[in-house]
Order: sequence, then structure tokens, then C-alpha cells
Amino acid sequence: MSSLDPVLLSRILTGLTLFVHIIFASIGVGVPLMIALAEWRGLRTNDIHYTLLARRWARGFVITVAVGVVTGTSIGLQLSLLWPMFMRVAGQAIALPLFMETFAFFVEAIFLGIYLYTWDRFKKKYTHMLLLIPVALGSSASAIFITTVNSFMNQPQGFTLINGIMKDIDPIAAMLNPATPTKVSHVLASSYTLSAGVLAGIAAFSLLRGRDHVYYKKALKLTTVSALVFAISTVMIGDSSGKFLAKYQPEKLAAAEWHFKTMKEAPLVYGGILDENNEVKYAIEIPYALSILAGNRPDTEVKGLEEYPADLRPPLSIHYMFDLKVTTGVIILLIPVLYVLRRWLPGRKPYPKWLLLGIVLLGPLAMIAIELGWMFAEVGRQPWILRGYMKVSEAATTSTSVGWMLVLFILLYLVLCFSCIRVISKLFRNKEAEKELDSLGLEGGIVH
Repeated sequence: MSSLDPVLLSRILTGLTLFVHIIFASIGVGVPLMIALAEWRGLRTNDIHYTLLARRWARGFVITVAVGVVTGTSIGLQLSLLWPMFMRVAGQAIALPLFMETFAFFVEAIFLGIYLYTWDRFKKKYTHMLLLIPVALGSSASAIFITTVNSFMNQPQGFTLINGIMKDIDPIAAMLNPATPTKVSHVLASSYTLSAGVLAGIAAFSLLRGRDHVYYKKALKLTTVSALVFAISTVMIGDSSGKFLAKYQPEKLAAAEWHFKTMKEAPLVYGGILDENNEVKYAIEIPYALSILAGNRPDTEVKGLEEYPADLRPPLSIHYMFDLKVTTGVIILLIPVLYVLRRWLPGRKPYPKWLLLGIVLLGPLAMIAIELGWMFAEVGRQPWILRGYMKVSEAATTSTSVGWMLVLFILLYLVLCFSCIRVISKLFRNKEAEKELDSLGLEGGIVH
């Protein structure tokens, strides 16, 4: 394994770590908001079902946070070990958001601990719920700061590069680069969508198993409607991301759409294959759609790949990542829409089996969409690690030990993911919601 290219192995190991971490990080960002919604709903309506939702979600959330910490720490280590030249050049520019991300996590962790151990300790119930505000803000702020680092890699600014050394560094300008608004908002919205989708899937799965308690129906309503709201916002932000690419990274948009010639009234290409002459076959072309995506007008000029040297073009395979991401996004939006409109759909059952199965898939589909989005963002930036300044091949380590690190981290992530799923499933299987409701003086969803 030591004979393999260290650059390739470093990319695989970093990609694997991001692949695992992004799911736990997204859950860490979105679930605190869902817990806050449930507890607020419970206090506002004096409905203990929603309060119990908040309690149970918080228990599972702690476990995912623990795994997210391990994988997040791994990313920090790998930045220094696998990409030493990048850190040597760009380390000072990204030091501030990395520090702020750590600070935000500490705020989240401290208040999460207080929140977990102060149930029923306050005379005013809203006092306990207010503890979730710094938890939710801390988790979202953590995502914001770390995303600004990725934004900087895509659209670097706030420095002067002299002989390979960054001078006159302005860390605030580096953080507030043109990529930051769309990337940060997209990360937050997709994280909220994923979290609502996962929780909705759990409620739908319980109903599919015949657990017809009102607790699960209320959980399903809260989470599915939330997923719809967040999915709509994600789609809207995705449109803004397309316009950002057209202005700042036109080569990525061109590669994603197999758009080779600069032209107005450019069509959007969906699916298809490329032949040896880069001719698109078997694709669905939507007239004017790419120009409208790029500039809201059908006569918007979209730059083609012909304007860029072959060695600076992103891989054309990102076309499939982009198409799959858009497809999953549409499905994620459609499923909660059908839930909201279910009363007007054919059939007499209030919760049709096919609809519940679709809601169960919301979480996995959102995970797939997030993974595709990150792969599209990172692979689409190739060959750059710092766009326009440093290529990936120039930033990686030359160590011959990366292969063994890759093996060890694969084993670590397998153990972590398996343990997380195992612990969470046992946690809720051993303490079912119905039993907790009985212990709280409830039976069949009616307060005694």
C-alpha cells in the first residue's frame, strides 16, 4: 500500500472522513432546532406528548454528538497531517473560523449538558426550554464557521500571496468571501431538512409497525411539516447557488451541465452520456433552463468549458452528482407535500402505507442529497485545493504511511457507526414511548 500515490490516498482518506462526518454534523445542527420546536409546542399547548418528544430526541442526540466530535477531530488532524503545504500557506487565513468553530461547539456542549440534567428543575417551564437557544445557536454557528473555511477554499480572498506566502491577511475578509452566503445558508437548510426527515422517518416507521398511538401521529405531523418548510428553503437556496457558480465558478457549472460552448439561451442537460467527441447523447434537454438558472433570463450568456484549459477543467463526472442531487431534492420536497395533501388523495386511510414508506425514506434520501452535494462541491473544485492559487497535488503530504492510516480510519468509522446505531436502537427499544407515557399518567394519549 505504501507504493500507492500519497495524493490519491490523502484524497480518499479526507473524503471518507467528510463522508462520515457530514451526516453526524448535519444531525448535530438540525436536531437541536427540532427539540426546541417540540418542547415549545408542548409548553404552548400544554401537551405532554410534545414534551416527551423533546426528551427522547435529546437522549439520542447526545450519542450522535459524541460520534460527530470524533469524526470532526479527525478532520482537524488530517488537515495538518495530510495537507501540510495547504496549512502552511493558508493556515493563518483560516485560523479564526477554526477557533470560532471550536468556541461555538464548547457553548453548545456546555448548555446541552445543563439542558439534559435540568428537566423538571425549574418552576417556570419556559426557563428550561430557553437553555436550548445557546445549544441551537452554538450548533448552527459551528456549522457556519467551518463552512466559511470551505468557502474560502472555493473563493479565496483577504490576502496577498508573495513567493508562496500569504501576506496582509484579513481573516474577516477571508471568512466573508463571495461563496460564504450561499454555502452557509445551503448547509444550514439541508441540515435542518435532514434532521426533520430522519425524525419523521422514525415516526412513520413506528406507525407502519402498528403502533397507532397519538404520540407517533403528533411526531409525524411536527417533523413532516418541518421537513416541508426546510426542503422549500433548501431548493430556493439551491437556485442561488446556481447563480453563484455562473458568476464565480463558471467552469464548475459548465462541467456539471456538459456545457462546452459559450452561448445564450443555453439548455439544461439532464442525464445522458458523453461519447469520445464530448457529444451528449440520450439526455433530456430543457430549453433556456441553464441560462435562466444562471441569470434569471433566457438570454443570459453561459460560459462554456471551451474557454478553460483542459488541465483546469473539473471532472465531467460531476454532471451525474448534480443530476442525482437535484432529483433527490425534488423527491424530498414531494413526499411532505403529499403528506400535507393526503386528505385530498385517493383512499380512505388517513396514513396510507405507501405514504408512510415514502416518509421513512426522507432521512436516507436527505443523507444521499447531502453526500452528493459535498462531493459535487469538492470534486467540482478540482484540480484546486485553494482555487486559483494551489492545486491538490501541491498541497498533499509525501508520506508513505497514508495507506495504513486509511485502513485504521476505515475500521474506526465502521466501529463508530455500528456502535451509534446499536446504542440508539437499544436506548429506545428498552424504553418505549408508550411506557413512558404510562409512567407520566397517560394512557392512549388521554390525560387522566
